[in-house]
Amino acid sequence: MAIVVNKENIQIECYALGAFGTNSYIITDLETGNSIVVDAPGDAPKIREQLKHTKPKYILMTHNHMDHTGALAELKSSLNVPVAAHAADAGRLPIPADMQLTDGKAITFGNIRLTVRHTPGHTPGSLCFYTEGYLISGDTLFPGGPGKTGSPSDFRQIVESLQRKIFVLPDDTQVFPGHGDHTILGKEKQAFEAFAARSHDPNLCGDVLWSKS
Repeated sequence: MAIVVNKENIQIECYALGAFGTNSYIITDLETGNSIVVDAPGDAPKIREQLKHTKPKYILMTHNHMDHTGALAELKSSLNVPVAAHAADAGRLPIPADMQLTDGKAITFGNIRLTVRHTPGHTPGSLCFYTEGYLISGDTLFPGGPGKTGSPSDFRQIVESLQRKIFVLPDDTQVFPGHGDHTILGKEKQAFEAFAARSHDPNLCGDVLWSKS
C-alpha cells in the first residue's frame, strides 16, 4: 500500500513494514507540509524516504509491542522529533517517550488536529488517533473484530473501549488498523451489534471475530 487518503488538505500513507507486515502511517497536512508518523515497525530508511518532502513533527505510538517498534530507535535518531505514547505502555518502548499522551489530548500539526483515544485491552496503554473522518486504530480494531487479548478481563476491557471511545464516532469514519486492510466504522459497529446480541463463553478472549464467536 501507499497513499490511502488524498483529500483536500490531508494525505495518509500506509506501509506494511517489518517481519510481521505491520502498518506504519504517515499523515501529512498538504497545505503546510507538516507530517507525523504513527508506529515504526521496521525499515526506517523507507519511512525517512517517504518523509523527505515533508516536515516531520512527531512519532506517535499506538502501543508498545515489538512488531510496532522495531525501527523506533533508528527513526527517532534520524528525525530528531518527539516520540509520544501512553504512560501505561511508554516504559516498554525500546527508547524513552518524550511525551505522554492522555485520553482526549489534541495533537496539532499544520492544520490537522488529531485527538487521542485511550483504548486499553490489547495493551494497557493502547491508543487510537482520530481526525475528522479518519481513525488510526492500532491493534484495537480490525475488520471483523477487536485486537487480540490475553485474558477474559482484557477482552471485556477492549469491548468497553470500543463501545465508549470508538463506536461513538460517525459511521462513515474510515478505520486504518495496525495490520491488514482498512474498513468502515459503520460496518464494524453492525458486526459488533450482532455479536453482542448473542450469548458468549464468559472466558472468551484471544483472537475474536465478531461473526464467529
